[in-house]
Amino acid sequence: MQNTTVRDAETQRKPRFTWKAGLVLGLLAGFLTLLGIQTVRVQRGLKVGDRIPEDLSVTTYEGQTYRLADLRGQVVFINFWASWCDPCKEEAPFLQEAWVYFQNTRNDVLFLGLAWTDTDKNARAYIKQFGLTFPNGPDEGTRWAQVFRIRGVPETYILDKEGRLAYIKIGPFVSTQEIIDAVNQVLGD
Repeated sequence: MQNTTVRDAETQRKPRFTWKAGLVLGLLAGFLTLLGIQTVRVQRGLKVGDRIPEDLSVTTYEGQTYRLADLRGQVVFINFWASWCDPCKEEAPFLQEAWVYFQNTRNDVLFLGLAWTDTDKNARAYIKQFGLTFPNGPDEGTRWAQVFRIRGVPETYILDKEGRLAYIKIGPFVSTQEIIDAVNQVLGD
């Protein structure tokens, strides 16, 4: 009889699964599911055909503001770079040459350089060092980088005249002709 009483006492001391514990576990599972979905979405990145938010704007180092909404009707070549990035330094002369080419042949192409996680002083020195004449500005708060989900620099995104992503280049361009060909592909030339 004593064995039965000991077993009954042990049964009563075991924690029971309550509705509160179930609620906590359910909320935790839901949170982890949402976190997983968001992580996959961020890792996926953008793809050709995606529309880019038109409210993005940047004020260049020269004080001019560019808003994507105002650039409809132009092909927009967006290049993320940093002064501390060696591949960016190799790519910079090709970007400048391609910019000059399009400035001399078309009026519907805009190059826009975005300095990513850089200091104002170093970014300005970089622009001067490579004689970059296309608009360049800081990616304040990495807002642009977050929209484009960049993974590093250099990265380039070309938007078509309707504001849709038409071309993605991860890593540096290796020639002026490669840049011209990429822009012409978006232009349909």
